[in-house]
This record gives sequence, structure tokens and C-alpha cells, in this order.
Amino acid sequence: MSELEPSQTYHTELKFSKEQGFFDKSFGLRVLITTLFMGGLFLFLHIRDVKVDFLELNEIAPSYIVAQVDFDFADEEATIISKQESVRDIGKIYQISEKEIHKRRAEFEDFLTHDQTWRDQMGSVPFEEISKSLDNLEYVLKQVRFTDPRTLKSMKAAGFSTDLYLVYTPQDLKEKIKIPKQIWRAISLLKEVQGGGNPLAMSIALNSLSDKEWVFEDDIPDQRRLRKKIMDAVPQKITHVSAGNRIIDQGDKVTLRHIAMLLAMKDSLRKKHNLLHPFTITGSALMTLLLTVVSVVYLKLNHRSILTSNRKLFLLVSIVLLTLFLSKLTEHFLLSSMTRWIEVIRYPIFVPFAAIMISSLLNPGIATYVSGFLVVILTMTLAVDRQGLMLMNIVAAIVAILCTQSIKQRKEIFSVCFKAFISCVVVAFAVNFYQTGGFSFSMAADVISAAFFMTLTAIMVVGLLPLFESLFKIMTDVALMEYMDPNNDLLRRLSIEAPGTYQHSVVVGNLAETAALSIGANGLFCRAATLYHDIGKMVTPQYFTENQLPGMNIHQLLTPLESAQVIIAHVSEGVAMGRKAGLPEQFIDIIKEHHGTTLVYYFYKKQLEKMAGDAKQVDERQFRYFGPKPRSKESVIIMLSDSIEAASRSLDTVDEKNLDLLATRLIKDKADDGQFDESLITFEELAQVKKTLVKTLCAFTHTRIKYPVREDKPIPDINA
Repeated sequence: MSELEPSQTYHTELKFSKEQGFFDKSFGLRVLITTLFMGGLFLFLHIRDVKVDFLELNEIAPSYIVAQVDFDFADEEATIISKQESVRDIGKIYQISEKEIHKRRAEFEDFLTHDQTWRDQMGSVPFEEISKSLDNLEYVLKQVRFTDPRTLKSMKAAGFSTDLYLVYTPQDLKEKIKIPKQIWRAISLLKEVQGGGNPLAMSIALNSLSDKEWVFEDDIPDQRRLRKKIMDAVPQKITHVSAGNRIIDQGDKVTLRHIAMLLAMKDSLRKKHNLLHPFTITGSALMTLLLTVVSVVYLKLNHRSILTSNRKLFLLVSIVLLTLFLSKLTEHFLLSSMTRWIEVIRYPIFVPFAAIMISSLLNPGIATYVSGFLVVILTMTLAVDRQGLMLMNIVAAIVAILCTQSIKQRKEIFSVCFKAFISCVVVAFAVNFYQTGGFSFSMAADVISAAFFMTLTAIMVVGLLPLFESLFKIMTDVALMEYMDPNNDLLRRLSIEAPGTYQHSVVVGNLAETAALSIGANGLFCRAATLYHDIGKMVTPQYFTENQLPGMNIHQLLTPLESAQVIIAHVSEGVAMGRKAGLPEQFIDIIKEHHGTTLVYYFYKKQLEKMAGDAKQVDERQFRYFGPKPRSKESVIIMLSDSIEAASRSLDTVDEKNLDLLATRLIKDKADDGQFDESLITFEELAQVKKTLVKTLCAFTHTRIKYPVREDKPIPDINA
């Protein structure tokens, strides 16, 4: 037996079964879990975001903002000005009215019809060829455009085709204009005119049209296309801002230019981290290695069982990485969102979530260390107000750890989170008073934010706690309370099929709980596990005294060895039933250990008598339980409670003296038999357990005073 250790250690060990499978013992899996933790921690430390004040368009800046680094930004205002400058010299583009062109052609064709003098000029040219030439000329006049020299130059520079563009600008579009002779000469030299029909017919047509007056129009679509192409060709203007220069002054109206500068500064700050630079990667890797080594050393010195069980290690790593992921996700939302959420949610509170989960599933000591570990990492990495973040998270986590140790029902988690929220309110007031010296909007925002995060924490814990309990096969106080429900299938069957055993289990459970609490062991576990320790008796309930009717003993029909085997079998039967029903392995351990390797002495003695007292003819091993021996204080307490309660029923007089003598003898017999050799219980604790069991059992079996028999009085005759 070892020296006394802190009781909390035993509570923690009972949450996990002592049976270790491949997953628990595999060194390769342990390395993989460690690598997963270091990889997640590295990414969290390495991928850092930056906080830049966000302003909404057209709002009044509450304070001035200064450039934190040198940066270049796409200056839209300057670009717009440059584009406007690029089209400043672009003049108008004109065209001849199509209606006027149709009218002039009709006049010319009428002339050809009524005036035969053209025959003398045209000779033998057929009319069809003349008509074809007119079609081509009409097409050219519709396509030809007129503009000034600068516009024509800009068009050529922009890559526009200028084959049908001529330099000419009409003075007044409201009046009909006679086109100068040189313009007609230029039109006649166009290749579309030169190769578009009979030259003589084309010449007569041009001479006839050149004397006419024409209506001009603005070619708006061409002007727009030209302006757009020239403006699109203007490159984006990039403006440089030096560190220290003011981006916006207090009281200025926020424009798109200000927002562009803020976004560009944020991108520049991100690039400054240079995540792909070897030095930056090395720094993050070294920080990850340092934090991992510190954590491993702490666990090795204080919680060695975490490092020797892959299940516990993976559970711890899962909670830590989940907390880091939620924190980083929240930070990304706050910083990337084009809203003012960052001013409302200044302190993301996720450490209490990890604290409650680890305190419930592992123990408060590890939860305290992890809380400090997470606070340090979040304070180092998250782009938020670090002072408030650190205080809010560490205070809420400590309050949550202190309150979590006493929860027995899942709904109590909301109470724990409410207490943590109250502590956050106190921190919010303290931080705001310390920083601003009075009340402010930030104070109310911090309280609302804390309420949101603690409500979210309660919901996540209630939702995830059963999942983690199931995945990692963990026995928490909340789960213990659920297993004590009388409506549980096994307990309901036990109460019906073996009512005597059920009553015995209830009494032993109360005894074990009281005794466990007296030495700081896990009383709730003792009470819950004891309810199931004898479920194997349901297979053959009639073979056990507590279920037999008076005057009926089925063992009279069996040999002592057969009776012993039936009695011993209730352990293996209980293990099989428990596993089939999905009982926790911790309960299975109690079923296997509550008799240890003790001797079924009553039937062993019967067998000796049958063999005339010759011990050599009796194999003692056939009369012993298969074990194992109790390996925890709780298991020892349940063994003693079970033995003493059962033996007390054989006493003629149940009083404190007789119970004390009985308990002393039974404890001595089991100690001499080596039943306590593998447990951590001390002699001092055994004495306290015995004292508590005797007093409690004496209270259970106390006798009442005899009530006198009531004498019936004669009923008076009312007619007398």
C-alpha cells in the first residue's frame, strides 16, 4: 500500500478505465497525436492577422489615423482624374444625316430619269452600273466620319481604324452646310469609292452632290466608344504613403479613398509578417517547440498518466486545438467583416470552454494549466485588445474551473457559465474604469459580448460533453448521476428479477458512498458503481440468500463445489451483461474486483468437512474468485461495504460493538489474504472506512421502541 496522495488524483483516474488497448499503448499513435498538436499550434502561431481601424463610407472619423507602415494603394480618385485628363482633348465626331443622304440620292436618280443630257457624258454605260455605283457611294457617305485633327490623332494612338475619317468640323449643326470642295476631293480618293463602281458614274454623282447643302449630326456612339477605350487604356494610379503620414484627420468625412488606404495598409502589414520567409517560419517553429516542451515537462511532473495514455492525450489535444480553431475563426470574422463588430466584440472568450471541458473530462489541475497556456497563446497571437483579452479569459476560466468541480447535472453547466459571466462583468467594469476613468459605450459592449460568449460556451459544452464522454469512454459525475437513474434498463430488471439483490446493492451503495467521502475518495462513483456490482446474480437469482424464500435453500441439492462455482459465476456473468448493456469499463472493473480473489469460505469449509478435513483433497483455487484484486480505493471500499453488510445479516444482535468486531475480523482476513496489496489505500484510511461503515450500518439497522398495544374502550350506551 502506498502513501496517501491527493484525493483529486483518484477521482481523475476513475474517469478512465484501467484497461488499455492498442490505441492507448501504441507509441506510433502517440507520436502522431504529438505531431498533430504541434502542427495545429504552429499554424495558429504562424498565421497572424492584423487589426486596422475600420471606417464606414460617409461617416465622420472619430479620431485621426496614421499610417503604421509604408504602403502603396490603388488611388481611384487619381485614376479618375487621369482618365478625365486623357479624354479632355477628344473632340466631337460628326456624320452626315442618313435621311439627308437618302434624299440626295433620290434627287439624283430623278435627275437621271428626267434629264437625258447625262447620256452624252456617260456614253454606253448601262443604268444598272450607274445604280451600283450610287449604292456604293451611299454606303461610303453613311460610313464616313468627320472630326478635328487632335481627335483623329488620339484615335490612331488608341488603335481605332481611321480609314473613313476625315478632318472637318461643321460650324453649326442646326443649319444645312455646304461641304467644301477639298472634302469632296478627299472622299473621291477613298479606296472604298475608287474601287466601288464605274469611275465616270461615280465622278458625275460626286459632282452633282458637291453642290448640295447637307445636314450633319453628332455620332454619339462612336464618341463614347472612343472615350471608353482611351480611358480604359489609362493605367491604375498607385499612390505611395509613408509611415507616419496621416490617412484621415479627426472630423473628416470618410471617402472611398480613405477606405482604400486602410485596406492597403492592412495588406501591407500582413505582407510585412512575410509568412514564407525562413526566419519567420523558424521563429514560429521554435515558439511551437518551446511551448510543447514546457507542456510535456509539466505533464510529466504533475500528470504523468496523460503522457502514458493516448486516449487522454488525444482528448487533451482535441480540446486545445478546437479552442484555438474557434478563436482564430472568430478573429477572422471580426477583422475581415466590413462591419464594426470589432468595436463591439473586443474580447473573444473561449478559454472557459476549454477549462470546463478539461475540468469535467480530466481534472481541474490540468484545466488550470491549459487555461494559462491558452491565455498566453491567444494574447500573443490574436489581433485584439490584449490586456482585456487576457484578464477576461483567465478570470472567467478560473471561476469556471472552481464551479465545475461540483456539477452533477448537465443543466448546472449553465449556472457555471452564468457565474463566469458575472466575473466577466466585473472585469469589464475594472478594465474600462482603469483605461477611461468612467462609463463608456465600450463597457456596455463588453458586457453584451461576454454574455454572448458565455451563453455560446454553455451550449457548446452541453452539446459536446456527451460526445467526448462517448468517444473517449470517460466517466464524469454527470454521467454517474445518469447511471443512478432507477429507470435504467439493468436496474429495472434487477429490481424485478432479483429484488433482494437490488435492495442489497442500494444499501451497500449508500454505505460505500459514506465511507468513500470520509477519506476523500469518490463517493458518487462508489454509490453508482455498487448499484451494478451484482447484476450477474440476475442469471440465477434463486441461488443467492437475499433472493430466497424462507425455508428454501436450493444449495441443498448441489455439492459444495457446484454451489461455489454458481456463486463465483455471478462475476463473469455480470461482466458479460455489463458489456452487452454498454456499461462503462470503470463499472466493469468494480464487478470484477469487488470480490477480488477471495475464498468462498462457506462452501470451501463444507467441502473440507466432506473430505474429512483433509485439505490436500480440496483444490482451494476452485473456491476462489478469479479477480483481479481491488486496484483503487473505491474498489476496496465497495468490497468491504459488500462483505460487512452481507455478514451483518447473520448477527443475532446488531449493535455497534458486534458490528465493530465483525468489521475488524473481515478487514483483517482480507488484508492477510493480500486483497489490498494492489490498491493505494493506507491503514489509516482502512481504519476510517471501518469506523464509518460501522456507524452507518448501525444507523441503518437500529431498532425502534415497542409501541404499546392499544386497548379498545367499551362504547358507551347513549340510551342508558
